[in-house]
Amino acid sequence: MEDSFLSEFKKRNYFNQCTNSDELEQLMNKNKIRAYIGFDCTSSSLHVGSLLQIMCLRLLQKYGHQPIVLLGGGTTRIGDPSGKEVTRKILSEKVIEKNIKNIEKVFKIFLKTKNKKTKPIFVNNYKWLEKLNYIKFLREIGKHFTINKMLSFDSVKMRLEREQSLSYMEFNYMILQAYDFLELNKNKNCLMQIGGSDQWGNIVNGVELIKRYSNKQVFGLTTPLITLASGSKMGKSEKGAVWLDKKLLSAYDYWQFWRNTDDRDVLRFLQMFTDLSLEKIKETKNENINQLKIILANEATSMLHGKTAAVKAKQTAKNTFEKKSVGIDLPTLVLKKKQVINGINIIELVTSANLSNSRSEVRRMIKNKGIKVNNETIESDKFSISLNNFSQENFLKLSHGKKHHVIVKII
Repeated sequence: MEDSFLSEFKKRNYFNQCTNSDELEQLMNKNKIRAYIGFDCTSSSLHVGSLLQIMCLRLLQKYGHQPIVLLGGGTTRIGDPSGKEVTRKILSEKVIEKNIKNIEKVFKIFLKTKNKKTKPIFVNNYKWLEKLNYIKFLREIGKHFTINKMLSFDSVKMRLEREQSLSYMEFNYMILQAYDFLELNKNKNCLMQIGGSDQWGNIVNGVELIKRYSNKQVFGLTTPLITLASGSKMGKSEKGAVWLDKKLLSAYDYWQFWRNTDDRDVLRFLQMFTDLSLEKIKETKNENINQLKIILANEATSMLHGKTAAVKAKQTAKNTFEKKSVGIDLPTLVLKKKQVINGINIIELVTSANLSNSRSEVRRMIKNKGIKVNNETIESDKFSISLNNFSQENFLKLSHGKKHHVIVKII
């Protein structure tokens, strides 16, 4: 039997819950549908924590379905309380609009845009939310929601149980998300919403609202929360968020993030975050674990930054770790010559190179023999970098442990 969207969705471990799995399977096998995922616009880019949702959109396209990308210009003005212990900072409208433009560029890298039937439809929910008449909205939409049920959802219940404040603005978020689904169903014939497991309550609200308002059947589908084998939430590394934007994170650092995957996560991540066929992954699963990590890093980096950048990152890593030389793709810190003539303290250099944000942390690194300059261990936090530490080409290599390196250049 040939794979379908939902069968591959399950095989790649994307599946968590569905409002009606059997009927959805039948519908998607018979017709090509539109499905949407909503994204917050609270940052200027998405990070790797959003990658699973992007892979779901890619899978929709693979099977001839059309993804709708909802960029929450309206709901970002309010803030989703799901999984949050405090009220989100309210952003200015100018910042939100700028974020939307930047995030849209990320999707245009991951999603195919040439086929009219499957190219992504971009929508901003501010378009309809800003026009809402409050009285009319309460009469037509609000009547379908009960306070009893709204209080039962985890996003609300957890905040109240902990006696943490929940603003009336945030409390309304779930109604607005349900209304988004209704709008997309009416105007774009959208039949499914996909989201993370923390969105289950909000998604079910939308499914039920459409049933009550329009007497139509639509579907909700959720993905699991991705945690690492270590138990931590996916999305960040030691150095901070793993951004899907080369302006915020270099292709080399992105490659390194995947190369440094815990052994226990490698096969799972090959299934979830690459386009490799499940058969191919099965064939290669018995290879050396480090080789599998390189395959993962190459595939994931190629998807975002292109194959050339992935090859370059791999070569840089090889030069840096195996040959102890300097790779051209390493992150770079540029200094002016006059800054170096008088000497730069090693702590200042490490923090300037973003290898650590804390001076006390740098001292601990040095004490634990974790900081090197040109592969030589620094023994004292009083060490000062001078022109003598730079090569004839006016650069040096600054390292934290075996995996984090920065080229420091003089101009």
